[in-house]
Amino acid sequence: MTECTSSPRGCSDRVEAVLRSGEPTPFLVTDLDVVADRYRTLRSALGDAEVFYAVKANAHPDLLAALVALGCCFDVASIGEVKACLDAGAGPGRLSFGNTVKRRSEVAAAHGLGVPNFAVDDAAELAKVVAAAPGAAVTVRLRCDGDGAAWPLSRKFGCGAEAAVDLLVEARRRGMGELGISFHVGSQQSRPEAWDEALAVVASVADAAADRGAPLGLVNLGGGLPSNYDAALPEVEGYAKVISDGLDRHLARHDVRLVIEPGRHLVAEAGVIQAEVLLVSRSDDDDGPRWIFLDVGVYTGLVEAMGEAIRYPMRTPHDGGPLCPSVVAGPTCDSVDVLYEVTPYQLPLALAEGDRVELFSAGAYTSACTTVGFNGFPPLREIVLPLS
Repeated sequence: MTECTSSPRGCSDRVEAVLRSGEPTPFLVTDLDVVADRYRTLRSALGDAEVFYAVKANAHPDLLAALVALGCCFDVASIGEVKACLDAGAGPGRLSFGNTVKRRSEVAAAHGLGVPNFAVDDAAELAKVVAAAPGAAVTVRLRCDGDGAAWPLSRKFGCGAEAAVDLLVEARRRGMGELGISFHVGSQQSRPEAWDEALAVVASVADAAADRGAPLGLVNLGGGLPSNYDAALPEVEGYAKVISDGLDRHLARHDVRLVIEPGRHLVAEAGVIQAEVLLVSRSDDDDGPRWIFLDVGVYTGLVEAMGEAIRYPMRTPHDGGPLCPSVVAGPTCDSVDVLYEVTPYQLPLALAEGDRVELFSAGAYTSACTTVGFNGFPPLREIVLPLS
């Protein structure tokens, strides 16, 4: 069972001030100073790689504007994200359209706005990009198995190595611009060696494509760098060393520029959700866990708790007292809205209706994934603290 935490990571004094202010719950407070620190640390660890923030993790305009000011680039998945980044001050040359399933009109619109790079993993998608964005850079996405990731992405995205070579050769034949390879080892990846394994495949693709007249100019290391939730993982420097060693071992003979696309890694630990306990309920079986119902759940930002893939560290007003196993659930009248039942949390026995609790490392895929009003509950409200 997972215990709540009484010493959350990355919770600044100014975030604590918001948590003590009595704001109506639930809400997410995001500290942009933490985002800036994460960005600078990653840039230092992987200095050869351009950082393209995965906008889908959290697209708040103030967050995007802060990343623009820091010099970040952006991985976008729709024309809506393209426009959000441009509105935040990013130049179109700092954007990469990384979604491999795109509406033809959106490819043309993005190309017309100056977006230079488009990802593909299929011959039909490549033909679409060739027609709608002639001469653009093309990045072919390789499939990864996602072993070690909280959210593997292997079934929906990517192609095999032979198909990747064929796509690169076809893109060169059709007069497209810089050619690249990308991969994604799965979100919240706990195995640094996953990047080394992927880079070995990238090297085989690069060799074969070069032999057929389609040399690579770019390698996109994708996302997957983790944030701290309920398990200790290596620091980013450990991941960076494995990646750097893998590049030296597998791709030293290729002159490529590097890109990495963190989302969760940059913003998760910058965010804290404060929620209220609506009900503490005992099951009919006195030996079973009690149920703790919060005013936040799957439909109001905690979609990544489904399947218990992401387990947010929790803090309560009664930390340090006796604990008991507790199922944690959201407020809606839907049976899907249960956060932690397979592995209940150990939460204080004194926890009661009206208590406020905090969920940490909640800055990614929460406000971005809230519904517009399921059951009449409003979307998760976000308070963003500016750069100091």
